[in-house]
Amino acid sequence: MKKFIPCRSGASAVEFALMLPLFLAIIFGIVVFGSYLAMVHGVQQLAAEAARSSVAGISDTERNSLATNYVATNAATYPLIVPSNLSVNAAPSSGNPNVYVVTVNYNASGMFIYSLPFVPAPPTTIVRSAAIQYGGF
Repeated sequence: MKKFIPCRSGASAVEFALMLPLFLAIIFGIVVFGSYLAMVHGVQQLAAEAARSSVAGISDTERNSLATNYVATNAATYPLIVPSNLSVNAAPSSGNPNVYVVTVNYNASGMFIYSLPFVPAPPTTIVRSAAIQYGGF
């Protein structure tokens, strides 16, 4: 029995088996939430730039068209965003008639990050808005 007490040949394998699930959870968590935050940032940037482009419109219909066209044209430049899953709502603010609000909705449910194990999934719908004041200061 005294011969086996100092023997440590299997300790590394046991430690590896105990730490592997924690290590994988951390790695998958970094991938999932990093990708999710990249998608959120992309949707917010699309909303902000669409709001800025809508300032050039004279009527609300033209502003809506400019915002929608901007999102449709530039969504493909964001690597984690699928343009067909985006929807745009552009309209004057209900609280302030001098503000125009562009809201971009993104359905991310088909993304690879929702199939990774060990990590709770973030929300599948991303909604971001940007508001811009009409000109004429």
